[in-house]
Amino acid sequence: MRTISLEELIEQGALLKRFDRKYVLPAQALPAFFGALPDDTRILEIDGRRRFPYRSTYFDTPSLDSYLGAARRRRSRFKLRVRTYLATGTDVLEVKTRGSRGITIKDRFPYAGEHDRLGTAARELALAVLTKARIAVEPSFAPALTTHYERTTLFVPSSGSRVTIDHDLAWALPGEPAGPALPGRVVVETKSPRLTSPIDRLLWSLAHRPSPMSKYATGLAVLRPALPANRWRPLLRRHFDPPEGRL
Repeated sequence: MRTISLEELIEQGALLKRFDRKYVLPAQALPAFFGALPDDTRILEIDGRRRFPYRSTYFDTPSLDSYLGAARRRRSRFKLRVRTYLATGTDVLEVKTRGSRGITIKDRFPYAGEHDRLGTAARELALAVLTKARIAVEPSFAPALTTHYERTTLFVPSSGSRVTIDHDLAWALPGEPAGPALPGRVVVETKSPRLTSPIDRLLWSLAHRPSPMSKYATGLAVLRPALPANRWRPLLRRHFDPPEGRL
């Protein structure tokens, strides 16, 4: 597969406004998926590497406005996280909101603060984004969940779409060790400027269907079983192996 540099990917496929779909696949399904990709598909490569470790710390309000917005499928919902690219040690603050027709809007800012709390400047940036999106929340955020995984990124120039494949997903509550979430499975996410992409249609042709999965919300639903989680029960029973009693 031809490669693409990070600079080229940012220039050609940043997709800060896009339509997203997630799919949970058995790892053994990846060869068939890779074999059927469009001929112009390119894979992100940096310093000879094609798979990169990530850590994301998700922040929520004391009332869990972010989690409950997803659980109750509110139109005006959001995610707030500090994402760390572990290969380079780079941190970014990301605020994800939803626009018309369910489009995902991502705002990104350089971040130089701590991972276990948001400083005043970062909190004000997040609140400014949420105010612009007409989302009213408590002006206080604390870490709620940390995710760890390794990611492979693909870019399809003919459709302007991206695909990410996340391996070895693990979750951790604040102050607790991370544990594996998806043994033997990967999370494939399509990101497209249009409602559907050729990669979505390819996945459908291979009998894979989208899942209502959020790394943050699904993880919190597993690790905090008292929270409302009806939206994710079928997904969790099918794909996840949570600790006994968590479902």
